[in-house]
Amino acid sequence: MAKVGYARVSTGDQNLNSQIDALKSVGCERIFSEKVSGRKYKRTELDNCLDYLRSGDTLVITKLDRLGRTTRQLIDLSQHLENNNIELEIIDMNINTRDAMGKMFFTMMSGFAELEANLLSERTKKGLDAARARGRIGGRPRITQEKVALIVSLYQSKQHSIKEIMKLTGVSKGTIYNVINHHSLNS
Repeated sequence: MAKVGYARVSTGDQNLNSQIDALKSVGCERIFSEKVSGRKYKRTELDNCLDYLRSGDTLVITKLDRLGRTTRQLIDLSQHLENNNIELEIIDMNINTRDAMGKMFFTMMSGFAELEANLLSERTKKGLDAARARGRIGGRPRITQEKVALIVSLYQSKQHSIKEIMKLTGVSKGTIYNVINHHSLNS
């Protein structure tokens, strides 16, 4: 049950010292730090930190915005921590998920995650319904029987590579293999 710190600044000319000092003062055994924008979804040292943490450990940060600048990032991260039984401590907010206020914070973040997922689902359903009302059925358009015949003919001639067939027909490699496999099963 280790305390693991994460420190981040956005630009190379900013200094990590104050965050690292604060993390050491609360007993962090290991500190991961990096200089990268909080808006970036891929942050190498944060990923390394999350890989290092084990069930029962505590992730310690100085401020909530050190973890991310978008609601989506924070929601995803809080869900990851909760799913892996990792506590979160935010020094400047005096929040720790071991106490009632911290648990409420996590519960609220989880609630927001569920709300966002439900809203996304509703928007998707409304969009699909609106498209259907206009006569659109969704999905990729089917290739014509003429193009299927051309793909089979080109393939069976053994004079063209798959790449050449892709260029000649304008379809993907996966589609070509699907057509060939479907044709050989039905032959």
